[in-house]
Amino acid sequence: MGSERNTSIMAAGRPAPARRGCASVSGGFVRAPRALPWPVPGAWHRVRLAVRARPAGDGPGLAALVCLAAWLAFGAGPAAAAGFAVVVNSADASLSLIDLAHQTEIGRIPALREPHHLALTPDGSALLVGDTAGNEMLFLDPATGAVKRRMTIADPYQFGFSPDGKFLVVNGLARNQVDIYAVGSWQLVKRLKLSSMPSHLAFAPDSATVYVTLQGTDRLAAIDLRQMTERWEVEIGKTPAGVLWNRGKLLVGIMGSDYVAVADPADGKVERRIRTGKGAHNLFLSPDGKLVYVGNRVDGTIMALDAATLAPGRSYAVPGGPDCAAFAPDGKMWVTQRWARKVAVLDTVTGAYSSIDVGRSPHGIWLSERAQ
Repeated sequence: MGSERNTSIMAAGRPAPARRGCASVSGGFVRAPRALPWPVPGAWHRVRLAVRARPAGDGPGLAALVCLAAWLAFGAGPAAAAGFAVVVNSADASLSLIDLAHQTEIGRIPALREPHHLALTPDGSALLVGDTAGNEMLFLDPATGAVKRRMTIADPYQFGFSPDGKFLVVNGLARNQVDIYAVGSWQLVKRLKLSSMPSHLAFAPDSATVYVTLQGTDRLAAIDLRQMTERWEVEIGKTPAGVLWNRGKLLVGIMGSDYVAVADPADGKVERRIRTGKGAHNLFLSPDGKLVYVGNRVDGTIMALDAATLAPGRSYAVPGGPDCAAFAPDGKMWVTQRWARKVAVLDTVTGAYSSIDVGRSPHGIWLSERAQ
């Protein structure tokens, strides 16, 4: 299936239909809340100031500014109170904000070119969103979804924080590199060249090693975070994707086939292969740690494995290329449907799901702290 990146890079969002509360703008990024019924002191004053600052006759630009100002003034209220989801729309260069209680999109945040994944900082102060083609990292307020900062980082496709909170490891899939940054100062500590297409990653619990799948060469690499060197690199399976540390073993989704490889973290040797479905892609541990869910993008299914024995269990039908997932307090799994422009909300008890419309090629997803 090749690269995780989109073959066409879009710099603007798709036109959106008009919504109650603020008009949408053709070709624009921002879509306002569905309604703005809650009072926020000084809110309309901020909107008036923003509108006055815009040159007269600016057409759609003025409408976009009014939408953005309204979202900043009003939109964070209900989302922050009830909990919200952030969904990364890779092909629309935007982030969808979804109200968890009502399961509706309440706004969008613009990115530069092609965002993919996101992660919360160890101290919980910021939600990082990587815009890989834009070479930019966005810092969002995890309580409101507001953009706090934008920082230049080379090709931040997939990334994660070491368990000890010291390092941010960034996979540059297009540049064939893995960058290691110091958390807090965000200074680049080390850059390692890996061939090719470093994709997903997982850390050893002691933070000594990070494991990286290499989609272009069908390999798995281990990087020593103490010596800042590559420890080993071995063949793992055709187009490897997600990798997960589970009870002393590495589980790797083999996207170019139909199974999960179980590997020894000491040397990467494959010990078992567990068939889950075509396009075995990403892996997620259930909140109670008892199950490992595997998304099979080609089959359009999610397979549950017993975390202790890795015995296959129930399979759930989630069409449209199930990709990244997050869990809500009610136990439901929120899954991006990569090829369907939707997010599925799956009830793992009944197997039923509902879908929420978002942007094109939804990839990463995160649920706010209030939803945890």
